[in-house]
Amino acid sequence: MTAFTLPGFDLHAFVRATLAEDLGSGGDITSMAVIPADARFEGVMDSRDAIIVAGLPVAEAFFRALDPAIEIEILAEEGAAVAAGTDLMRLSGKARAMLTAERSALNTVQHLSGIATMTRAYVDALAGTGATLLDTRKTIPGLRVLEKYATRTGGATNHRMGLWDAAMIKDNHVAVAGSVEEAVRRAVAAKIDDIIVEVDRVDQVEPALTAGATHLLLDNMTPAQLRECVELVGGRVPTEASGGVTLDTIGAIGAAGVTYVSVGRLTQSAPAADIGLDFALA
Repeated sequence: MTAFTLPGFDLHAFVRATLAEDLGSGGDITSMAVIPADARFEGVMDSRDAIIVAGLPVAEAFFRALDPAIEIEILAEEGAAVAAGTDLMRLSGKARAMLTAERSALNTVQHLSGIATMTRAYVDALAGTGATLLDTRKTIPGLRVLEKYATRTGGATNHRMGLWDAAMIKDNHVAVAGSVEEAVRRAVAAKIDDIIVEVDRVDQVEPALTAGATHLLLDNMTPAQLRECVELVGGRVPTEASGGVTLDTIGAIGAAGVTYVSVGRLTQSAPAADIGLDFALA
């Protein structure tokens, strides 16, 4: 099997849980009723869209979980840009196992390739500005590690993986603390190294920095406002533009001089890629 490991992700547990969800207590009753136990299939997974490939090793794991002797040839590299009609994977093995694993395998590749494909479009639109594309925590529960793998495959950089790896002080935290300065002061007192502070007004920049912010998230600002904030920061900390970023606006946002641009829709709204799997008797 193709080596595939991600920090914090148990591939085999994911495969087991996903298949268990699909099989329930009765198993694949259709395949068991219709397909002889000794029948064998050959199959080809192919893309019906032009995509950035992501998730093939996970798909492979689904098939191997049900037929350890299956023959699989992966035909495209993760992160490759392929044209519509490109063959991605060739399979030969037990027909029942292949049919049972098919939907879980396809769902995963379609979802992850859809994320990677949208991400690459944003990376391309941001090219030349000097800014780096970030993803967000707007992920499907239970799929964060895989979805953030897909954004990396598409060319983005991961933002926080969770609530544990950096403080992010937002408007609700400020409302309870009483001010930006007090919220940041409390994070500093807690000895948190990375303190991201969301600001939505130019006059919040200096107080946040003075209090100890190590990263400013400039929320829903125009390119003109972003340029003003970047000038005020003067390179003291990284700056990140966020909020309402689209393919049409990301170029101007990146050109405002920010360090990063974060886009939630990469994981929140990416459409699934159109990928199919056709079988024939071996």
